[in-house]
Amino acid sequence: MRIKTFVASLLVATPLLFTSCSKPAEASAPAAAADSVAPEKMADALFAVMKGTRTAYTKHVIARLGKEKKLIKPHEKWEDKENGVMLPAQMFRYARDLAMEQNPGFTYSLQSEWPINSQNAPKTPKEKEGLQFIGKNPGKNFYGKETLGDKTFFTAVYPDVAVSAACIDCHNDHKDSPRDDFKMGEVMGGVVIRIPMK
Repeated sequence: MRIKTFVASLLVATPLLFTSCSKPAEASAPAAAADSVAPEKMADALFAVMKGTRTAYTKHVIARLGKEKKLIKPHEKWEDKENGVMLPAQMFRYARDLAMEQNPGFTYSLQSEWPINSQNAPKTPKEKEGLQFIGKNPGKNFYGKETLGDKTFFTAVYPDVAVSAACIDCHNDHKDSPRDDFKMGEVMGGVVIRIPMK
């Protein structure tokens, strides 16, 4: 029971962290302070929270309690399993949905050139360019602007690196995975963050 409570707490806390980073400053703070944050710095800060939360979930919940201790069963159909828990990519997506409900216009997603689920493939030219860039330039992020409809967005793409054997095993062994040769520390995809610009 404590495991499920921990996971539930993590899901609730994650979007709140994103919200606190992306909402306008309170009335008591100087208005200029909110306007002075560059989109690149904002995206970097948001990614740091996303990466930290997902890495902690992967290493301390999925790997430790699932793969090592066998107390939980990480699975894409986790709701149908006894002691089932969502996979890290699913946790990321559920938290994203909660965060985006509170911040319309701001989006982020986990994408890959080799997605297990086709909904995680890049959809815009800028997303494709960003994923290709981070794959060819290890350790570097991609930043750009794109216009979708009548709105302009700052778009950042960050490398999504395999941090645990659980990540590699899941992708390499999955029947729908286009690749079965991922290695530890390798870029498996990217986190795409899109911030509306005024």
